[in-house]
Amino acid sequence: MNKLSLRSFASNWTGFILLALLLLVVFPAALDDFRLNLVGKYLSFGFVVLGLVLCWGYTGILSLGQGIFFGLGGYCIAMFLKLEASTPENTAIQSTPGIPDFMDWNQLTELPFFWEPFHSFAFTVFAIMAVPAAIAFILAYAMFKRRVGGVYFAIITQAVTAVLTILIIGQQGYTGGINGITDLRTLLGWDIRTDEAHNMLYFICVVLLLGCILLGRFVLKSKLGRILVAIRDKEERVRFSGYDVANFKTFVFCAAAALAGVGGAMFTLQVGFMSPTIIGIVPSIEMVIFCALGGRLSLIGAVAGALIVNAAKTTFSEMFPELWLFAMGGLFIAVTLFFPRGLAGVVYDYVVPFLSKVFFGDKKTPPGQVAAKPAE
Repeated sequence: MNKLSLRSFASNWTGFILLALLLLVVFPAALDDFRLNLVGKYLSFGFVVLGLVLCWGYTGILSLGQGIFFGLGGYCIAMFLKLEASTPENTAIQSTPGIPDFMDWNQLTELPFFWEPFHSFAFTVFAIMAVPAAIAFILAYAMFKRRVGGVYFAIITQAVTAVLTILIIGQQGYTGGINGITDLRTLLGWDIRTDEAHNMLYFICVVLLLGCILLGRFVLKSKLGRILVAIRDKEERVRFSGYDVANFKTFVFCAAAALAGVGGAMFTLQVGFMSPTIIGIVPSIEMVIFCALGGRLSLIGAVAGALIVNAAKTTFSEMFPELWLFAMGGLFIAVTLFFPRGLAGVVYDYVVPFLSKVFFGDKKTPPGQVAAKPAE
């Protein structure tokens, strides 16, 4: 392998390999079961930020409502798990055995029709991605065909998040209300509440996340990725070139929604519940902060941002429960002012030139020149 190909290999794969080693080897060896489960919960937000890199970083679509799709994926798997836990034997003390407990409390006497398909695990797996993508398609098609974008699209997605949250809370008999869907026990007979199950779910989450990163890299390296960047930078020129910009925007927004749905499902499996507090306006904005901190042009950086911010959130909330929101806000402001490309930009501006000089003997690269192309 010559010097040029070695440099290219290091640039493209070092970050991915380091992340894989960290998640698959270092964390499982260094952390106890409780902390490893926390990291697994943090990683479930990694799916959301991967979608944000695609739709915000590379296409210029800022969505403040990704919590919608995260929650829909979580609710889909929660419905399956709740039905599995609500057998007639387990609910014999209810007025109506065989239905979830919160339905019985709200005096429902039969399972609602839209819950019925979630008896099937195959349908549930399909719905985890299909339901968020379908809602995203309706929203995106209505907006992008009318050329609504920018800050207006961001505000609309935030408004839809508020509406969905209110709807879920208000329909307590069908959704569990403010408490959400709780007391989730088994997945196809496998008890998901044990430490062994949490560890297994962690590795499943990591493997899925790494696979999604590779898929995202493939998309960004393809012609589709180049078109998305062109739409971000010169939308009108792309439109005048004969491309249907609305269709491309709709596709990438639906793909981001499907990724968020997978993240929501993994969150529910590892935490054991899903509630509307997870999908409100504040969590949706926090997801954007994860992406901005790590770097909205970097798939690896965005995942790192999700890990760092969530770890900081846990630490601050444990030590200073009344101040952690201010700390998170200050962190976001500092990154926006001093490191607009996030942590990935810092790596490409300073770390990569230094390592390139040490290992390859390159001349000093001015800060910012290496990061002129999007970090991947």
